Amino acid sequence: MESKNRQRDYLFDNYKVLLIILVIIGHFTEPSYRNNDFLYTLKWLIVSFHMPAFIFISGYFSKRELTFAKLFQKLVIPYLIYEFIYYFFYIYILHKETSLYLLYPKFSLWYILALFAWRAVTPYFKKLPYYMLLSVGLGLLIGCSDMADNFLSLPRILVFYPFFLAGTIFSRDTLNTLRTRKCQLFSACVIATFILYLILDETHTEYSPKIFYGRYNYDFLGQTNAEGIFCRLFCYAVSFILTFAIFSLITDRQNLLSYIGSRTMAIYLFHGLTYSYLKECTTLLDHVDTLTESLILLFFCTALALLFSALPFSRLTGLVSNLPAVLKLSIQQLAFPFRFLPVHYLEVSNPALEPGTLQLFSCTLSTNRSD
Repeated sequence: MESKNRQRDYLFDNYKVLLIILVIIGHFTEPSYRNNDFLYTLKWLIVSFHMPAFIFISGYFSKRELTFAKLFQKLVIPYLIYEFIYYFFYIYILHKETSLYLLYPKFSLWYILALFAWRAVTPYFKKLPYYMLLSVGLGLLIGCSDMADNFLSLPRILVFYPFFLAGTIFSRDTLNTLRTRKCQLFSACVIATFILYLILDETHTEYSPKIFYGRYNYDFLGQTNAEGIFCRLFCYAVSFILTFAIFSLITDRQNLLSYIGSRTMAIYLFHGLTYSYLKECTTLLDHVDTLTESLILLFFCTALALLFSALPFSRLTGLVSNLPAVLKLSIQQLAFPFRFLPVHYLEVSNPALEPGTLQLFSCTLSTNRSD
């Protein structure tokens, strides 16, 4: 939530606006990206950097260590609540057979669980020698495992961990060095070259965009361990390069959409429910064939980001992430008539008091307590 006492860094807000829209597009194009060349190229471009960049930014804003209890409150409790929401949504709205597998995150909820793991482990992990290289090594080796791909989201937690760690290392001054004119020109050329590569090269079509998902082992992707490790190293390089290239081009000035950058959690949660409904209950997403239909889908995804950035949705996710504090305040408010009984008696027996004065005084007492 935006602090009134601290000016926001709109570079990150603007980047998050782009990324959350790409997250939606990435999900909504999943059933149909093979239907035309435009969506196919766009899908490859999106998955090559959007989650690594998001995770890098999460790491950047996770430099301050939080207690385990605070992390549990802000991440594990919301994860459990959203798991129940998805469970009941699947059962009663989608009429889809499922179970409450809390160790197997539903849809995009893996990211909340991953944030908890990264934030809890990082202070200790960074004490190890060569921890960045070690994190890359773990991300490469997990692809050799036959572990269930969604168990606690461990494969994705390990594969994407280097991006989170990198975020904790970088400072704003370091990022500013990427924003010179020369770097911006070079970055634009890099991005254009990669797009041309995706359009013109046919060798990459032998692979699935899932090589960037971080979820699947090499065997599932049809690769030997050696080929998979080499391919994942290539993916790491592409993701880091594109993440920083786009950093150099994103504006750091406030614009009409910058506010969305502070409300991405609500968008992330609610777009998943929308996607699940359209995917399970309709065939609309399966038949995006023409360029016109593809552009309409992109417009729809952008509209969803705007819709779910509305205050009611962000307030709900904010309430969930601060649920213990909200419950404590609610209990205090319920106990209010009894705790301030002598003062209420004074209000009744002293008609000279202006109506509303006591209520304001009592609220001031309760909000200034340091329990």
